[in-house]
Amino acid sequence: MKSDEFAVLEFNNVSFSWSKGFKVINQCSFTIEKPGLWMLVGKNGSGKSTLFRLISGGIRPESGTIFCSLKPSLVYQNPDHQLLMPTCKSELMLSVSKNIPHSQFLDLIQSALDKVGLSEMLDRPIHTLSGGQKQRLAIAGAIVSNSNLLLLD
Repeated sequence: MKSDEFAVLEFNNVSFSWSKGFKVINQCSFTIEKPGLWMLVGKNGSGKSTLFRLISGGIRPESGTIFCSLKPSLVYQNPDHQLLMPTCKSELMLSVSKNIPHSQFLDLIQSALDKVGLSEMLDRPIHTLSGGQKQRLAIAGAIVSNSNLLLLD
């Protein structure tokens, strides 16, 4: 990459091992130079979720460096591993930026629900949602967090 270009995401010799020394990522290097729709394809257990957790900052590499110029938000494959609160509104309130005035919380949350097709679900208990509705609620969480890099596991 030229020195005057701007990388969106860059991995330089990144390695990561889970417990018992199982190396999942070994000296991984790549650069994504511009925003777009990117897909990561691989077999189960090949390290896709680990890579996403590294990008989002959920885990740290044991070696190497990661640069990300965007604000990532990770949406897990299984939304039950991500959703914590009893209602859609309370769940999304967790993701709203602390810089947003409290008077704008509800409008922001409602707008995110509208965008993912859950307009009427504001006070709905999460345990009553279908699996697909839970996934859309997790995406709404990324929307209200003002994320500009969506990682869909």
